[in-house]
Amino acid sequence: MTTIQALILGIVQGLTEFLPVSSSGHLVLVPWWLGWDSPGLAFDALLHWGTLLAVLVYFWRDWLRMFAAVLNRLRGKADPEGQDRLFFLIIIGTIPAAVLGYLLEDFFTQLFETPAIVPVLMVATGVMLVLAERLHRGTLPVNKMGIPNAIIIGFAQALAIAPGISRSGATMSAGLWRGLDRPAAARFSFLLGTPIIFGAGLFKLPDLLDATPSFGDWMPLIVGFLAAAISGFLCIRWLLRYLQGHSFYIFAIWTWIVAGLTFIRLLWLGS
Repeated sequence: MTTIQALILGIVQGLTEFLPVSSSGHLVLVPWWLGWDSPGLAFDALLHWGTLLAVLVYFWRDWLRMFAAVLNRLRGKADPEGQDRLFFLIIIGTIPAAVLGYLLEDFFTQLFETPAIVPVLMVATGVMLVLAERLHRGTLPVNKMGIPNAIIIGFAQALAIAPGISRSGATMSAGLWRGLDRPAAARFSFLLGTPIIFGAGLFKLPDLLDATPSFGDWMPLIVGFLAAAISGFLCIRWLLRYLQGHSFYIFAIWTWIVAGLTFIRLLWLGS
């Protein structure tokens, strides 16, 4: 893998991890479309660590407030803002994806090796976004969500382990359906995704350590990591502002365009 390829894939990961268009789907399709070799699990691990850094840097104050609220709760002090409750909801919402990812690891691994399944699931992502826009009516604050809502959004996140189903798209859509407005749904999606992104990077860490790249091979890895972190941070900041006055329709259209072009290549070019 060249440094330019690493840069492009890092930017793709950083943008699509948080935009509701499926990072896993794009990371399968971009090398496939361009005829590149698979970047490998070690590189994939570093991309996840890059996006993890992005979300931690952007939301560090939120996590600090939640941790402080949890400590105060243990001391018997209630948090009027409900930050300890939000932390608990994130833990609850993380469980479905963690369990299904562990139990169905081989199944999801096979999906990542099958580019033909990606456009089908990207179409499904677009449909989810459109339905969420048509059905949502609520303005529920994130810290007022109930446990059933966290579980439902958590199961939506679990579906996104499959390449082509957007994690942020599925969780934001579920959030809208359960009464959150767009910025609140996006915020909870990013906070909920933090443990999963960390887990994905941690799960692939042995592959990174076993790879033991040479000095020259480290440069693409570093470039990919930094590209994912920087583009991810900028994407989060832009998306939270964009959703204050815009819908998810543009992202649904994007998934359908990418899926349609992929179908054309599969059917007419036979590759």
